[in-house]
Amino acid sequence: MGVDSKMGVHDQIAEAVAANDVVLYMKGTPVFPQCGFSAAVVEVLTKLGVKFKAFDVLADADLRQGIKEFANWPTIPQLYVKGEFVGGCDIIREMFASGELKDFLTEKGVTVSA
Repeated sequence: MGVDSKMGVHDQIAEAVAANDVVLYMKGTPVFPQCGFSAAVVEVLTKLGVKFKAFDVLADADLRQGIKEFANWPTIPQLYVKGEFVGGCDIIREMFASGELKDFLTEKGVTVSA
């Protein structure tokens, strides 16, 4: 993503979250997660068959700090659905286990294929 000199990191995050139905800010990439928490959220989204846009916070120090400030949430990964911050790894795993995540995604109009 990189910080554009004309656009601050918070503006870039807001734009990405608005432009994509499901956005995951994570350490690493979906193919090569760099922490277990990020891997767990990718696994949940994959099990649900949800298409998502991922951003690697390790590739950009400004993004890594900016995303924590943007949601006022200290940890990564962070999941956004239809512009709304949903939570981090523990919240996503709990919502998945209870079936709440699938229902939430469906209510938001996100295609779930599992």
